[in-house]
Amino acid sequence: MLRGAGLRVTRPRMAVLSAVFEHPHADTDSILGATRARLDSVSHQAVYDVLHALSTAGLLRRLQPPGSVARYEARVGDNHHHVVCRSCGVIVDVDCAVGYAPCLTAADGAGFEIDEAEVIYWGRCPACAAGQSPAASPHRTTPEEGTS
Repeated sequence: MLRGAGLRVTRPRMAVLSAVFEHPHADTDSILGATRARLDSVSHQAVYDVLHALSTAGLLRRLQPPGSVARYEARVGDNHHHVVCRSCGVIVDVDCAVGYAPCLTAADGAGFEIDEAEVIYWGRCPACAAGQSPAASPHRTTPEEGTS
């Protein structure tokens, strides 16, 4: 993947990429912890730099729902969206709407060549809606770890 994107293969890049694959929607601190479990000498700045390089190269997707820190995922190259629980913060992938979806086409693109629409759905996850603790949800991990 790295070579295909024109990037050198380095231990920090491999460790960060693996961490994001294993912890989708994880924040930088969680990725740093997972990366240090593989490569204990990596600095915080190195992880930031690698996340930026991998996102710029299109190998990772950076998302930042309002009120949340930046999170990263390795699911790229498709048009999927996210649903965020207002109570516990869990983020889950949802496939793009099928059929007619007028909200995904801008009424006036202001001359832009639009190639992507980002939609974030908000609500409450099943565990929060049922009044359970977020940890009791079968799809739930901590927001720092992402979702399964």
